[in-house]
Parts: sequence; C-alpha cells; structure tokens
Amino acid sequence: MTSTLVDLTAPGRAKGSSSAPSGRAARSARGTAVRGGVRPRRPVVPRPAPPRGAAIATTAMFVVAGLCGWALLQVLVLGALGESRAQNVLYSQLREELAAQTAPTGGAITPGRPVAVLTIPTLGLRQVVVEGTASGDLLQGPGHRRDTVLPGQAGVASVYGRATTYGGPFRLLTTLQVGDGIQVTTGQGEFVYRVDGVRRAGDLGPRPLTAGEGRLTLVTAEGTGLLAALTPSQAVYVDATLQGTGVNGPAGRPAGVPGSEKALGRDTSVLPYLGLVLQGLLAAVVGVMLIRRRLPGRVTWIVAVPVLVALAWLATDAAAELLPNLI
Repeated sequence: MTSTLVDLTAPGRAKGSSSAPSGRAARSARGTAVRGGVRPRRPVVPRPAPPRGAAIATTAMFVVAGLCGWALLQVLVLGALGESRAQNVLYSQLREELAAQTAPTGGAITPGRPVAVLTIPTLGLRQVVVEGTASGDLLQGPGHRRDTVLPGQAGVASVYGRATTYGGPFRLLTTLQVGDGIQVTTGQGEFVYRVDGVRRAGDLGPRPLTAGEGRLTLVTAEGTGLLAALTPSQAVYVDATLQGTGVNGPAGRPAGVPGSEKALGRDTSVLPYLGLVLQGLLAAVVGVMLIRRRLPGRVTWIVAVPVLVALAWLATDAAAELLPNLI
C-alpha cells in the first residue's frame, strides 16, 4: 500500500497559517521606518512671548549693566593707557622746554601745562606734573596746586595724584617711610626732598618753615571697606623737606583755588559738555539702528564701532570729572 505525504515546504501556506508578520519582523519594520524618517515629528509648541513691559525692562537692565561695565573698564584699565600716553607727550614737551629754558618757573601758568618731573625711586615712580589739580587735570597725571609755590622754591608746594583710577600714580604713596628720597626737576633745576612722614586728617601737622626752607606735600586719597579703592573717605598727605635752600620764583600765583581743585573736589562745570557728548552718543546709536536697515550688518558695525567707542570714551572721561579728583 502506498501512503501520500504532504510537503509542507511547498509554495503557499498551509491552511490556518497567519498572513501577518511575526512580532520581531514588525519591530524591525518600525525601526526601519523611524530610521528612514517616515515617522512625523512632534509639533513644537511655541513659547508665549514675554509681556512688552518685561522685555523693555530686561533690555534696560542689559544696557545699564553694559554702561557700568564700560565705565569700570574705562577708569580702571583703558584710562591707564590714556594716562600713559599723555605722560609720554608731556615728557617730550617738558624736555624741549627745559632744553630751550622756556619751562614755567612761576606766576600764572595755564592749567594742564607740564611744570615738573617727579621721581620717587623707592616706588619706582616717574611722573610729569601738570599745572592744576581739578579732576580733568589729573586725568593726565599728578597735578600741582596752583596757589602754592612750584617744587624747589622756598615755601610749601603741593602735588595731588590719583590713588586708583587712570593709572593711580599715587596708589603706593602711603608706603613711603621717613628718610625716603624724592627728586624733582623743574625749569629752575633739580631738587631733592626727604620724607618726614605720612599724616591724615586730625594728625599733627608739620613744623612751620623758616626763611628759605622748602617743603613738598604729596596728596592722594584712601578709603575703608570693600570698595575702598573707589569710595575714598579721606585725603592722606606725605610731607617731605627740601634738602638745601629753596629758590625764588616769579610773583603772580593765585591767592586761592576753587573747591573743585582742593582735595577730593568735584568739577561740576563739566556737566554741559557731558550732556552734549551724551546727546551725540544717543544720536549715533539711533543712526546705527537706521543704517542697519540698508547696509549689511558687518559693514554697519565696521563703520559704527569706532564712532561709538570714541563717544563713549569722551562721555566716561567727562563723567569721571564729577568724581573726587584724588580717586
């Protein structure tokens, strides 16, 4: 007897077989679809726009923070570069005048004109001293108080210098000790002083001078607390006695100086100029915003940045004159 065998491997499927793919095959197919980018992305829900008032307040805070940061950068870093450049120019000018014997020796001297070279070897300091002690004069370096005699002459000569900003040439002044030497060169020659001591408000002043004696008083500021460098609380003085007899100078010195030229004085006469510069800065900002609509952004900033920086520099220098002249 012959038996009939059914070939289950033949084409077609046996009765009852399912046409759906197996679980593993389905997962593989879904993975392929995802990798191929078939699955649609989930919609991105837009964030609600901040209220107009909040946007304006945020922008204003950024602008104020930027201005404060620029001001600190200017008076503490960039201002030192400007003071150094001014010192080089003043030194060249005074050297020429000394060689030509036209350096000022007294009388009425124009504020801002170089009158002496001050050297303190102990501090490694050499600075050209200009005439005048207003805050604007001290942006260039130490200044000679106009109602005192010039260094080297018989009498008391006062020289003011900044402690922190614009190079802070007198920042180490309080470290001087009794006996340290100070050299001064003017149109009348070279003179040497010896430090008598450091004093502050309330301390006993130096002894009165006799005929022919000379004294140099260096003046700067100091403060207390975390922001002592930018918030001076008092003036500090270093007195030094001239070695030898002082010379005489021409008459015509002012009998006094305004409050803006005294220790820790502020110069409010700069306000009109400051307002003018700020108007120019505002006009420049508005102009940049208008130009951006017509020129590419890169071209706009190449043209605008030098103008904005120059105006901001002038505005900060003018605003610095409203601060105490010795900081």
